[in-house]
Amino acid sequence: MQLHSIFLMMGPEGKNSSTGTLIMMGLMIAVFYFFMIRPQAKKAKQQKQFINNLQKGDKIVTIAGIHGKVNKVNDDNTLEMEVSPGSYLKIERSAISMEWTANINAPVTDTKK
Repeated sequence: MQLHSIFLMMGPEGKNSSTGTLIMMGLMIAVFYFFMIRPQAKKAKQQKQFINNLQKGDKIVTIAGIHGKVNKVNDDNTLEMEVSPGSYLKIERSAISMEWTANINAPVTDTKK
């Protein structure tokens, strides 16, 4: 079978080739898996691990953009966040942004030289 016949999904006689169609469908599924499904599952696993590793005193940012510190980690998938001295919010663990929290906890680098 010639290369251009595979890309056109046509057999050498010019008829529809079910083998070529199956090969193309398999390639499309593989591309979706490796470029969309797998990275999303990996990121979800990292988010779950991040949330489970939160401890008292960690600086966090919620998905709504509220900054604070973890004051207490509860067993019911919630935590108590101190937003200002003496002011506490009870939030769901799933409401914490992993990316924004990583940004505020990243070491500050000097860009001026």
